[in-house]
Amino acid sequence: MSQIRVLCLGEILFDCLADRAGRALDEVESWTPYPGGAPANVACGLVKLGTKSGFIGCVGEDEPGNALVQLLQNVGVDVAGVQRHPTAPTRQVYVLRSQTGDRSFAGFGNYNTTEFADTRLQAADLPVKLLEEAEFLVLGTLELAYPQSRVAISQALHIAEQHFVKILVDINWRPVFWPHPDLAPHVIQDLLKRVDFLKLSEEEAEWLFGTIDPGAIAHKLNHCEGVLVTAGEKGCAYYLAENQGELPAFSVDVVDTTGAGDSFVAGFVHQLCQHGIKSLSDADTAKRIVTYATAVGALTATKPGAIAAQPTAAEVEDFLRSHQNLSL
Repeated sequence: MSQIRVLCLGEILFDCLADRAGRALDEVESWTPYPGGAPANVACGLVKLGTKSGFIGCVGEDEPGNALVQLLQNVGVDVAGVQRHPTAPTRQVYVLRSQTGDRSFAGFGNYNTTEFADTRLQAADLPVKLLEEAEFLVLGTLELAYPQSRVAISQALHIAEQHFVKILVDINWRPVFWPHPDLAPHVIQDLLKRVDFLKLSEEEAEWLFGTIDPGAIAHKLNHCEGVLVTAGEKGCAYYLAENQGELPAFSVDVVDTTGAGDSFVAGFVHQLCQHGIKSLSDADTAKRIVTYATAVGALTATKPGAIAAQPTAAEVEDFLRSHQNLSL
């Protein structure tokens, strides 16, 4: 079996964060680029926690693309699934920050959302062997917005399903990425018929399902083994193997929420790799796994950027012990 237990498919990009919080777009004087993109964040978060992962996506044959691939390699993420496009640029997204650390997307500079390399992911060039041997495939929904990457996602799902790979989707709804946002609900709902685990925010849950109850969402999806509904500083709710519960968020000094949800996903999948999916049938174990994921997300929010802020397994353990004397 391959060492790579989790494959993360989708976008890798630079989040250009406004250097001064609380400024409107036309008031921002300078930006600092941080590597990001939800699936790439998850892949890096997993490696830092000790679970081997690989990334599948497309970047440009440009300096930002080179830098992002180098970063993945430096972290230890497998890059066999990274495609390079000769002319389309690597995506950069501009992000405003509020005084409390919350972010809002301010667009893509001089480019249209359809012009970036990540939209050109090719189904014919997917790393088939890695997809056949992985335990989990993690993806978001942003690349469903574009025809070529949508075909690639469908092909990756087909391969994963043929080889009993578990599929986790984080909705990660970002209207600014979609040329036609009104088409998104239908396209996303089609994808969700194929998932084993679903992570979404309260706003996304209300938007897609008309409820924030993870159990109700799981029953609507029929085949889904687990649903996680996150609510930022309010905590999260979960439904895992018929065990349902709610957990408060850890109280931390928030610097930047970028990537916190992706770190939550990384923490959750890492724990599934550690304990096995069958362990979710035990209510206490399910709660501990979600607590761990919550801690990983909280720690990421205490530093700027997404990947740079991610904790190691030892840091998570120390954090949990100091907060509730809980060791996993």
